[in-house]
Amino acid sequence: MVVIGGGDTGSDCIGTSNRHGAKNVVQLEILPKPPPERTADMPWPYWPMILRTSSSHVEGAGREFSVNTKRFIGRDGRVSAVECVRIQWETPEGGGRPLLKEIPGSEFRIDADLVLLAMGFTGPQKHPLLDGLGLVLDARGNISAS
Repeated sequence: MVVIGGGDTGSDCIGTSNRHGAKNVVQLEILPKPPPERTADMPWPYWPMILRTSSSHVEGAGREFSVNTKRFIGRDGRVSAVECVRIQWETPEGGGRPLLKEIPGSEFRIDADLVLLAMGFTGPQKHPLLDGLGLVLDARGNISAS
């Protein structure tokens, strides 16, 4: 089985899958593998973006970083594999948000009977309902609480 996404939700999916008898669990993360400890660009008191290994990971799971899921393969509503590609993150000239670039020739496939999506929250879906309620979005696209 494949878990797409990291964090606490991904870890919970791994642990639950193992306890339900999954033969093999692979976790895919789109972000690069974080360092094992703080680096100069993440001083205290900022939250350190370091590699965390939960008890669920110790129970058993392969971990793949810098991987983008391209498509699900299957038939009759049942998944049989996940098609992926390795990626690298590049910062545009002059700064800005890093851009995802596929690494040519790095495509691969993982056989899977089940895929769980544990991807991070990226904000509310833009919908006329938000406008109709007069809700204000903050700079990150989330509903403002102030």
